[in-house]
Amino acid sequence: MVYRLCKILTLDSIFRGVSSVSHHQRALSVVAGASEILPVGEKQIRRFRTVESNPVKHDHNHAYKFYTIPLETKKQLFQHGGLPTFFEQQTQTFMETCIMIRDPALEILHYLKTADYTRPAIRYVMYGENGCGKSLTLAHILHYGLASGFLLIHVPWVPNWMRACKEVSNSATREGCVDLNLDAAAWLVHFKSQNAAILNTIDLRMSKEYVWSKREVTKEGAPLMELVELGISRVKYASECVIALIKEIKAHSTQGRCKTLVAINGFNAFFHPKTRVMTEAKVKVPPSKITLTEAFVEITKYDWCNGAVVLTVDKSGIAPDRRESCLPVYQLGKEGFEHLDPFVPICVRDYNDKELESCLDYYIDRRWLQNEKSCTEEGRNELKFLCGMNPYRLMHICAPL
Repeated sequence: MVYRLCKILTLDSIFRGVSSVSHHQRALSVVAGASEILPVGEKQIRRFRTVESNPVKHDHNHAYKFYTIPLETKKQLFQHGGLPTFFEQQTQTFMETCIMIRDPALEILHYLKTADYTRPAIRYVMYGENGCGKSLTLAHILHYGLASGFLLIHVPWVPNWMRACKEVSNSATREGCVDLNLDAAAWLVHFKSQNAAILNTIDLRMSKEYVWSKREVTKEGAPLMELVELGISRVKYASECVIALIKEIKAHSTQGRCKTLVAINGFNAFFHPKTRVMTEAKVKVPPSKITLTEAFVEITKYDWCNGAVVLTVDKSGIAPDRRESCLPVYQLGKEGFEHLDPFVPICVRDYNDKELESCLDYYIDRRWLQNEKSCTEEGRNELKFLCGMNPYRLMHICAPL
């Protein structure tokens, strides 16, 4: 009797754990499958991959194919943010970081390659529906900037500052404004990670003296990295250090000492009146009263040269009252639109048929799609219908298959 009872309980526990065990086994099989993928025939490589990992050489011959970002490059560019969370988790499972080369990225790359950098900085604004690939397109542009020797000013996601800031303190130099010093210090760490190598090759120095206190001074002629290190080590000055750093880079770029690429994701959050940043008196603070806003609005003006500005506007980065349309004029509002005008609009759309096929081929190659019907025309048409050609929805739909 006791034996039969134990047997029943054991079987019951096994059946209860089927779903979790099968999911765990699938994850292990994906990792094992990915590690067992050996070099395949040239015909299969040409179908959905390109061996050209240098974005400087990307053109329309590489369109709709995946290219691999080297591990060291990914660590330098995106160690502190810049890739969507779910995509980052997927790259860890696939043990590689691959981005599809899409038309919006190729269009911006063409403009960057042919631009006259002696003229005022051109602003490029990417827009599109949620999940269509704006962040990954921006990541592709960032990789190009790194490979081309640009100094990078990159904000991974502006709404993080407006909705989930780490700390708020009153500004000591600007009446009525607040500092987000912990976020500013984190951004300086991100800036250092991306630009430490290039700052070691170009000798950029402070154009004037900055006095922080009676004992702390950044002298004229000091290396630019000294200002960055001060903001990281002395967090109370981090926001002011960011403003000073942006002004210095802007001046150096205009004088021809460096080329600068500005890349800001969710830029429209700087111009939406509603934030979750609150003062000690529990009063909500608009973006215009946040010191970090001053720095990054300043660098997106057209009063400097030898640089380019690539921005995204995103409905998910602001309150629901501006989510009816993804167009820049609607997302930026009157003030933001007038600030950027004139700019080059770049629409990032959902997948076309070739992009969808390429993405499904990649998922099958990585053993992410293991259902045998995913290789059939009927199965692919069903996935196409379910995701509506949206890259983000396709990623989620394919996850449990």
